[in-house]
Amino acid sequence: MALITLGLSHHTAPVEARGRLAFTESEVPAALTRLCGLTGVREAAILSTCNRTEIVTIAEPDDELRLKDWWRRERQVELALIEQHSFIHRDHSAVLHALRVAAGLDSLVVGEPQILGQMKQAYATAVSEKTLGPVLTRLFQHSFAVAKKVRTDTEIGAHPVSAAYAAVQIAKRIFTDFSKQTALLIGAGETIRLFARHLRGQGIGRVIVANRSIENAQKLARELGAFAIALDDLPAHLAEADLVVSSTAARNLIVSRTLMEAALAKRRRKPVFLIDLAVPADLDPKIRELPDCYLYTVDDLKSVIAENLKAREVAAEQAEAMLVDHAAEFGRWLESRDAAPTIRALRSQARGYRDEVLDKARRKLAAGEPAEVVMQFVADTLANKLLHAPSAALKRADSVEQALLLNAAQTLFDLPDPSDN
Repeated sequence: MALITLGLSHHTAPVEARGRLAFTESEVPAALTRLCGLTGVREAAILSTCNRTEIVTIAEPDDELRLKDWWRRERQVELALIEQHSFIHRDHSAVLHALRVAAGLDSLVVGEPQILGQMKQAYATAVSEKTLGPVLTRLFQHSFAVAKKVRTDTEIGAHPVSAAYAAVQIAKRIFTDFSKQTALLIGAGETIRLFARHLRGQGIGRVIVANRSIENAQKLARELGAFAIALDDLPAHLAEADLVVSSTAARNLIVSRTLMEAALAKRRRKPVFLIDLAVPADLDPKIRELPDCYLYTVDDLKSVIAENLKAREVAAEQAEAMLVDHAAEFGRWLESRDAAPTIRALRSQARGYRDEVLDKARRKLAAGEPAEVVMQFVADTLANKLLHAPSAALKRADSVEQALLLNAAQTLFDLPDPSDN
């Protein structure tokens, strides 16, 4: 069996491709069940965010094509899309990748903490669906512990840099005084909450929260001192917004070009700044074509984010060095776990030989044979039994197999190198 991670991220795929291949939170449980139903897949977890989708499995070593075909069927896309934009990590590379993701080193915003929470949710979902086994359970727990250590031992998270933070920085270029603006936040998840906190820090004037669940919208609105509406009420309030920020798990567009045109007509050419943090998109890309509309997506935030990363570069280098050691630590655990059944079988066989020889020795002593003779019998017989199978295997092996077995035997039994004699 092999540890295989098949995925794509903002490093390998544009936002459109990420959207087509992503899983919503509600889709993951059933997808996990189907994934573990594949022949050869022993353990599985799915991590899907706006910037990455990763399928983490313990599967047969040659299962990459089967996993890609499963992903293709799940998302109803052409295989070429996956082939073009995906990556594969195996065994040690997959371990190191998991640690980098958990620590925020593979994120669009290096060191951002949101991904750790998203990984914990992916882990919790897999636990709930009973698709994890000992290896992936240990990998996730190891990743969480290492991510915490990275944040404790470096300054990777000391500076406020996130997609939400970057979006606010762009908005500041357009609005010189936030206190006179109205913000419409679509969604009530963690990304919107984070953005809202940054907006409050800038002294935003008025906030409207729209969500499919009015209860969730009201809950967030109470935290922000805002006004809550249902998504169905968007047409009545969209014209009030100077700043629109959307991050939902919807499969279809929330704000169409037509809806935005109607809002603009009411605003009388007063500009609107829109930020779409969702994957798939919440806001119609054609909104860019409208006058007085400034639409940004998560991919547009990259340049702003780059300006705020310099303070984290040294910390990121320190973290990368730490992860190499921690990945090796997990590899040693994996190797020891793989060896455990063989070690147990070896010990069980040795105990069986011991009991058999001792039984014969007791009978010899009871028959009056001298103790010294019996002791010699025990030593010779036990040595012969323990060495018979490996000696026979060496004799049967061809030249190539014999060379491999000889090297293994020298290591296992701590034998001197014959070439040294």
